[in-house]
Amino acid sequence: MDTKEVLEAVKGLEKNKNNSEVVLKILQSLDKDLKDVNEKLLRETKVGVVVNQFKKSSNPEIVKLVKKMILSWKEAVAREKKSRLSGAGGAGSGASPSPANAQNSNEAVKKEKYVSKAPRNAKNDGVKTDVYGVKIRDMAVKALYDALAKESEHPPAAILDTVLNIEKEMVALFNPETDEKGYREKYRVIYSNIISKNNPELKHRITNGEISPKHLVNADPKELAPEHLKKKLEEIEKQNLFNAQGATLERSVTDRFQCGKCKQRKVSYYQLQTRSADEPLTTFCTCEVCGNRWKFS
Repeated sequence: MDTKEVLEAVKGLEKNKNNSEVVLKILQSLDKDLKDVNEKLLRETKVGVVVNQFKKSSNPEIVKLVKKMILSWKEAVAREKKSRLSGAGGAGSGASPSPANAQNSNEAVKKEKYVSKAPRNAKNDGVKTDVYGVKIRDMAVKALYDALAKESEHPPAAILDTVLNIEKEMVALFNPETDEKGYREKYRVIYSNIISKNNPELKHRITNGEISPKHLVNADPKELAPEHLKKKLEEIEKQNLFNAQGATLERSVTDRFQCGKCKQRKVSYYQLQTRSADEPLTTFCTCEVCGNRWKFS
């Protein structure tokens, strides 16, 4: 479809807005024949504005088709903006990388050092984050960009590319059109992990490509924890296991053992085979007076 044909379709929708049958046929024609959607076409024809009005139609088939078309067009415009931004952030050749070289090109731009005189965020970097025209999605893109750009030396185009891929994986799990609650919860988990003061290296691992957007979105938060925190979590799990075992096993109280803390001899204990069969049992002791615990073999 060219611009003239799209304008004719828009007029037809406005003229027959109360005729569901005609509206559905025009929408189906637009969905089938309007392939090369771009921001200029949408602005000149206002086709997106007119089509969007039918989201409130009483015909569920029309509503479903409109949502599909609008989402498709928004994504096409987002890709167009992303392509323009990537071209502006390149070496000035003006040429877009071919599909075969896209990955290598993106890796190269990530390695370039970007120096900013102002605190880094979307506004100071000159990055437009309203790429989808959907409030919740654009909000997520802006917040994730600001979080990853802070203290980063990667170029704006590289960071935005990473953010858009993260957001794309979020939509694949929870499409905000049908599951806004799930989308918001996933966004909050990812954002809180990125800005966590307990895991400052996470955002650098993300922007460096050590953690892929797909893994970030689908991983358990524990998998993203720094090494020192993982060790701490392992210690807590071991201690919880120790506590659970001690609570379920039969304990004997004796005066044979002396507490090293309070020096009392009222001690409960139990024994477990924690090593190979030819090794002695491990004795777990608890002082019944002060609660001090220790073990020996």
